[in-house]
Amino acid sequence: MSSRKAHLTVSRVEPWSVMKFSFVVSLVCFIVLFVAVAVIYATLSLLGVFDELTSMLTALLEGDGGEDELGLNPAAWFSPGRVLGLTGVVGALNIVLLTALATVGGMLYNLVADLVGGVDITLSEAE
Repeated sequence: MSSRKAHLTVSRVEPWSVMKFSFVVSLVCFIVLFVAVAVIYATLSLLGVFDELTSMLTALLEGDGGEDELGLNPAAWFSPGRVLGLTGVVGALNIVLLTALATVGGMLYNLVADLVGGVDITLSEAE
């Protein structure tokens, strides 16, 4: 009992489909990143890590007179809005950059495939 095999060549990828696919994959990765950061932030917040960091930084930034000479507010650094906002900005940049890089990569593949003929693959039928 032998299985059938097909030898195919991927000689072109459509840049529009590469862009759509990479956008959806980047969007899913953004959602995973955002949920992971939110869960980790909530866990660390419940454990009191941010309160301890804030009190430690406040103690380090205080001058000899017991007042904050630099005018910094460590409590604002670890606020949920700031952490999740920065996560959103980084995720949005990742979506744009990954989509653009994948699309450019698809176009470069087409240029190289015109020169060398593409990638040969062999498909076999499952039994």
